[in-house]
Amino acid sequence: MQLEGIHHITAITGDAPANVEFYVGVLGLRMVKKTVNQDDPTVYHLFYGDERGDPGADLTFFEYPGVTKGRAGAGMVHTIGWRVGSAETLDFWEQRLAGEGVAAERTERNGDGEGLTFSDPEGLRHELTVYEGDQPPLTASAPDIPDEHLLQGFDGVRAYADDPARSAELLAETLGFERTDSEAGWIVGGSRRSSYYVYDAPPAELGIQGAGSVHHVAFATYPDDQEAWQRRMVEAGAHATPVIDRFYFKSIYFREPSGVLFELATMGPGFTADEPLEELGRHLSLPPDYEHLRERLAGVLTPLPDPRTARARQV
Repeated sequence: MQLEGIHHITAITGDAPANVEFYVGVLGLRMVKKTVNQDDPTVYHLFYGDERGDPGADLTFFEYPGVTKGRAGAGMVHTIGWRVGSAETLDFWEQRLAGEGVAAERTERNGDGEGLTFSDPEGLRHELTVYEGDQPPLTASAPDIPDEHLLQGFDGVRAYADDPARSAELLAETLGFERTDSEAGWIVGGSRRSSYYVYDAPPAELGIQGAGSVHHVAFATYPDDQEAWQRRMVEAGAHATPVIDRFYFKSIYFREPSGVLFELATMGPGFTADEPLEELGRHLSLPPDYEHLRERLAGVLTPLPDPRTARARQV
C-alpha cells in the first residue's frame, strides 16, 4: 500500500462569502463542491480545487460564522505550499496580489529555490514555489489569469512541532513517508503524486483553532486499501477512527504524535458522484443522508458570491 501525496487540506473560515471571493476570485481556484460539514450540517463545507476537483489540489473550508481568529501553534499546520510553473509566475503573483491589496514576501528555502509567501484575509499562510518535476499540473480555469500562471496544486505543508522525532516512527514505518535531507522534512508520494511534510520550531504562543487555521491535512489512498489502512493505523497505536463514508470519499482520522490531525481519504468516488463535471460547485450538494435537510438549510446558509462569473464579465 502507498499514499499518493496530499488529497486535500481543510481549514476554518468565519466568513464564507469573503472566503469565496479570495480563493475563487483572487487565487483563481474553482469551487468544486458547495456542501455542508457532515459532522455539523448547519455550516458550509466548501471545496476549492482544479477544474476536475482532483485529489492533490482540494483546499476545503468549514465555515463557522464570526468564529474567533485562529493562530497556528505546536501540533498545527501553519503554511500551505502550492506549485507554480516558473519564476515569471512568481512575478505575476506578486503583482496580482499587490493589486488585490494582499502583501506578499519573497522567500528562500535553504537553496531549494525562491518562493512567494502571503496570507489570506483571515491569516492563513500560503507559499508558492516553482515546481520542476514531471507530475502533471492540477489547474483551474480562471478568466483573468493566464494559463501559464495558474496554481498547479499542492506542493506540501509545513507544521509546527516541539519534538519532531516523536513522529518519525509512525511517519516512516506505518505511513511510508521518506526523509528528505533535513531530519524535520519528509516526502510522501506514490506513483501519481508526491507532497512534502515539514516541521518547524513552534512559536512561544499556544495555537488557537479558529478562522484562518488549518483543521487537518488528508493524504490520498486507493479505495481498495482503505480497510487495510485502518487496521494498520490501529495496530500502530494511532487511535484511528473506523472508516467513515463521506460520500465523495471514505476517510480515516487520527492524530500523528506531534499533534497534527491526519486524514486518509480515498481517491474516489469523487465530486461527480452527484453532479456532472460542468456543474461542479454551482449548487448546494447534499449527500443522500442529508438531503432531507435541504429546505431547512436554505434558510440557514449564507448566500455565496460567484467571483468566477463576475470576473469573466470584466475581461
